[in-house]
Amino acid sequence: MPDVTRRLLMLAAGGLIATPAVAAQTVAWGFSFPSIEDGVLNMADYRGHVLLVVNTASFCGFTYQYEALEKLHAKLTPQGLTVIGMPSQDFNQESGSNAAVKAFCDATFDVQFPMTGLTHVRGAQANAFYQWVKAERRWEPDWNFNKVLIGRDGRILGTYGSNDEPLGGTLYPAIEAALKVTA
Repeated sequence: MPDVTRRLLMLAAGGLIATPAVAAQTVAWGFSFPSIEDGVLNMADYRGHVLLVVNTASFCGFTYQYEALEKLHAKLTPQGLTVIGMPSQDFNQESGSNAAVKAFCDATFDVQFPMTGLTHVRGAQANAFYQWVKAERRWEPDWNFNKVLIGRDGRILGTYGSNDEPLGGTLYPAIEAALKVTA
């Protein structure tokens, strides 16, 4: 394999850039992101878990969902669910720094689930995870608090909009069903 191709595949597997290899990605475990608290949030660390990935914003009409997301995370973590927040300024409703987002989430909702640093979730600048979701499902977030449900096998199980409440009648049963499946 040519050296340039090998390097691009390695970067794409780490979720750091979008290349044609992103479209070939079949599971979520190859993506990683800067964490909101420094360091790296590796999806591979959650292999075998059910993931609920949510693009978040601090100043949105749906920001109240942080409370339900935290309840969901606390209640279902023992069964293998991990909620991952991805703060984004793509809809102009997020703070301008990771520190401000973290301070808001801690003080207002005592968020304990993992969060990435500020990232793009749609369009040409979308991070590699959301480019993969778009390639796989022809879907991208159309507003804040859209959700992607990932199964224990790392594959996309479903995508949900802002109006799909974390503890609501559409999303919650899908999460419960996903948790019953073994990896």
